[in-house]
Amino acid sequence: MRRRAAVLCGVAVVVAGTFTAVPADASAPHTAAAVPAARPTWKTCGTEEYPTLQCATLKVPLDHTDPGGRQITLALSRVPHTAKTYQGPLLVNPGGPGGSGLTLAGFVASSLPASTASQYDVIGFDPRGVGASEPALDCVPGFSDPVRPDSVPSTRAVEKADLERARSFAAACGRKYADLLPYIDTVSSARDMDAIRRSLGAKRISYLGYSYGTYLGAVYAKLYPHRVRRLVLDSIVDPTGVWYGDNLGQDHAFDDRHRALMAWIAKYDTTYRLGTDPEKIEAEWYAMRAALAKKPAGGKVGASELEDTFLPGGYFNGYWPYLAEAFAAYVHDRNTEPLVQAYESFAAVDASGDNNYSVYTSVQCRDAAWPRNWNRWRTDNWAAYAKAPFLTWNNAWFNAPCAFWPTRTLKPVNIANGKLPPALLFQATDDAATPYEGGVTVHRLLAGSSLVVEQGGGNHGITLSGNSCLDAYLSAYLSQGTVPHGSGVADAVCQKLPDPKPLSTAKAAGTTTAATVSGTASHGAVAHDLGLHGLLGPRG
Repeated sequence: MRRRAAVLCGVAVVVAGTFTAVPADASAPHTAAAVPAARPTWKTCGTEEYPTLQCATLKVPLDHTDPGGRQITLALSRVPHTAKTYQGPLLVNPGGPGGSGLTLAGFVASSLPASTASQYDVIGFDPRGVGASEPALDCVPGFSDPVRPDSVPSTRAVEKADLERARSFAAACGRKYADLLPYIDTVSSARDMDAIRRSLGAKRISYLGYSYGTYLGAVYAKLYPHRVRRLVLDSIVDPTGVWYGDNLGQDHAFDDRHRALMAWIAKYDTTYRLGTDPEKIEAEWYAMRAALAKKPAGGKVGASELEDTFLPGGYFNGYWPYLAEAFAAYVHDRNTEPLVQAYESFAAVDASGDNNYSVYTSVQCRDAAWPRNWNRWRTDNWAAYAKAPFLTWNNAWFNAPCAFWPTRTLKPVNIANGKLPPALLFQATDDAATPYEGGVTVHRLLAGSSLVVEQGGGNHGITLSGNSCLDAYLSAYLSQGTVPHGSGVADAVCQKLPDPKPLSTAKAAGTTTAATVSGTASHGAVAHDLGLHGLLGPRG
C-alpha cells in the first residue's frame, strides 16, 4: 500500500541526547458521543501463554453522531498493571484493517520488560466489525478459496473473471451489511477508542499501533490530541496516499523484497541448488508460477495462490527458509507437497481470514475515494507491473472491490498535529508493506516526534521482535517518557537483525526460533512461533 522503499544510504545519525515527553493536559474536544460509558466487567480469559489475560465487552454507538441510537459491541482484552506506579491504559492495535487485537495485549505485556509492562493496563480490542466484536462482518464466506483466476489479466477473459469476482464481492457486502458499511471506517474506530478510554475512567491513554494501526493511532491523535499521553507508531502508513496511491506504491517495495529473497536463496546455493545468480533464480520462480497457472499444485496452489504463499516473505524474512525449501522441491523434483503445505500454513484463508478481508475492504473502500473507472486501474497497474510484476496484479484484485463499493467515501484525515506530546516512531528502511517514506512523512507531520530507524531492515513490525536496540528506545519511552533526539532525518538508528539461516543450518545449530519458524503443520502453530508477525493484521 505504500511507495517504493528507499534505502537510507549513509545515514549514521549521532544521537545528540534525549528529552522527556511532557503530555498535554487539556480537555478532549467535545463530540456528540462524549457521554459517560459503562465500566467493562472484566472476566478471566487467560491462556497457557498469557494466563493473566482478561476479557470484557463494551457497547458503543454504531453512529457516533447519534449516541442514543443503535449500539454495537466491542470485544476488549486486558493484562492489568501490577506495579505500584501506574501509568494508565496502553491500547494496542495490530493493523489490517481487520486485525484482531485481543491476543496482542498478552503478547505486548509479556514482551515488554516486566518493569515497564507492569506499570500499564495493556488493553487489546477488536475494532468494530472484527473478530469477537459484534456484529462481525463476513461478506462472502470462502471468497478466497482456491483455485482463483490467474491474477495477471493476460487475456480479456481472465480480466473479466477477476472483475466479476471483485464486483460481486462489493455487491454482496452491500446487500448483507447495508446498515453497517457507512460506519466501518477509521474515524469511527478512532471514536470507539475514545469510548474505550472513557469506559476505563482514564483522562488520557497511551497507544502502540503497528502498520494500519499507525494510521488509526494518528487519526485518534488528530481527533483527541489532549487525550494522548504517549504515542508509539511502528511500521508507518503514509497518510498522504490512503489508500489507492499507497497500494500502488507498495507493489514496487514488495518486488524489491521478493528479489531480496531470491538473493538470499542464491547465497545458500549449497543448500537449495538453485544457482548463485539471483536473476536466474527469479526467472525460475516465474517459470514455476507459469506452470502452476496451468496445473495447480495439489489442486490448490495456482498462480494466484503461489503469490499469496510467497507474499508473507515480504513481510517477515522468517518465512524465507520454508519458502525456499518448497521452491527448490518443486524445481528439482516437481514435488508439490511442500508448496501445498506452505500455502495451507501461510496463506490459506479460514473464517477468521474472511472476516479480516471483509473489514479490510470495508474500511479502505470507505476511508477515501477510489477510481470508479476501471480503465484507470488497468492503466496504472499495467504500468506498475512492467517494473514490479511480483505483487502488482494480486494486490490490485485484493483491493478491486473498492472500484464498486456501495457506500459513499470519506475524505482522508490530515493527521498533521502540533498539539501532541513527543511521539515515538519506528521504521525499517526496506519495509515493503509500509515503506520508509511513510515514516519520514509522519515524522514531519507530527511536530516534536522522534524517528528511530532500523537500517537495512526489511521486516514489517520491528519492535518486540528481537532487536534489543529498538526495544530499548521503546521501553525508555513507555517507562520514562524519554525519546531520542538527533540532528538528521532519523533521531536514532539501529542495525537490522541478521537474516535467517536455512532450516538445516538452523536446526544443526539449535537456533530454530521465531526467526526461522519452527514448523508448517498448521497456521496456528506457525502464528505462535512467528511471535509478533503471527499477530499483525492482513496486508498491513
